[in-house]
Amino acid sequence: MGIRFLFWALICATASLLLNFLSAIIKGRINRKKSVGFFHPYTNDGGGGERVLWCAVKAFQEVNSNLDCIIYTGDHDASPESLLTRAIDRFGVKLLHPPQVVHLYKRKWIEEGTYPRFTMVGQSFGSVYLCWEALCKHTPLVYIDTSGYAFTYPLARVFGCKVLCYTHYPTISSDMVSRVRQRDPMYNNDPLIAKSIWLSRCKVIYYTLFSWMYGFVGSCAHLAVVNSSWTQAHIVKLWGIPRHTKRIYPPCDTKGLQELSLERSINTPTIISVAQFRPEKAHTLQLEAFSVAIKKLGPGSPRPKLQFVGSCRNQEDEQRLQKLKEKAIELNVEKDVEFYRNLLYRDLVRLLGGAIAGIHSMVDEHFGISIVEYMAAGAIPIGGYLS
Repeated sequence: MGIRFLFWALICATASLLLNFLSAIIKGRINRKKSVGFFHPYTNDGGGGERVLWCAVKAFQEVNSNLDCIIYTGDHDASPESLLTRAIDRFGVKLLHPPQVVHLYKRKWIEEGTYPRFTMVGQSFGSVYLCWEALCKHTPLVYIDTSGYAFTYPLARVFGCKVLCYTHYPTISSDMVSRVRQRDPMYNNDPLIAKSIWLSRCKVIYYTLFSWMYGFVGSCAHLAVVNSSWTQAHIVKLWGIPRHTKRIYPPCDTKGLQELSLERSINTPTIISVAQFRPEKAHTLQLEAFSVAIKKLGPGSPRPKLQFVGSCRNQEDEQRLQKLKEKAIELNVEKDVEFYRNLLYRDLVRLLGGAIAGIHSMVDEHFGISIVEYMAAGAIPIGGYLS
């Protein structure tokens, strides 16, 4: 009797969830607004992705000033006015009018700290839950993902939205699978797994299955815009929609940088590194290389300075920045290294104007806005460990 009751209770609960799911979708499709929704959970990431976001919003406003631009964000302090100001101060992008804001409260489900294991698949499915919250609150005619959450595309289509995306970097690529197969330790391949042939084989299977899922959800996009030929090649291979995949290089503000003076101080040569404080940017490698270079200086040589400029999206990024500061102390170069977090755009320009060189060390860099900025500002770009 108890098992039968439990069985029927399970059926009723499942039916109730299914009805609520269908009801929310029908309601969303009926109440779709004449608007463009930008799914960008971190409007404080400060990287090239956020620059693309504001340039895209501005472009839509210029095409149709009456079209509402909605920003789905997990930053609870974000307001239309603060985002308008941020676009100007951080990126020099002047919007025609403030965007509308839809606050999301389930962002923890895309935080890497929520998933100690199977982080990639956890964040991907977590983004679906976050997207559900977004579309239930406001269903636009056009849904645009500017942060690389491809698993949200089927859900957006179910809600009746036209799905567009700007993809900076594929969530998974054949290069990542190859490194696991070759057992190369890296930020996304723990040394413990790399040392084990069986764990590596299991991870290859996991990556292969995830690649198939990523290809399926990505193919649900009506239009996929990518930022480089490197990304385009991977996305075409994975998503299989070459006719709907277009390449548009990310916006780089080079005009103001080209006006900077080429005269730089030689008393304290400055090397700058501009990148978000994320694991794939390999800041520790830069710090170690700088330490080695310092030790090789002659007695009369001017002592250089290394400036790290980047943004922190969340607590994990803050911890990486703190570990980088501790690493500088460990290498005994803390007096020669400066850290700048979440700078205003005018302050970044000022620092670029004083640098003789700019360093960048991400493996398989898809585009590298900072490299373009280095060249425009007259700083010699140094690409370390690029493949």
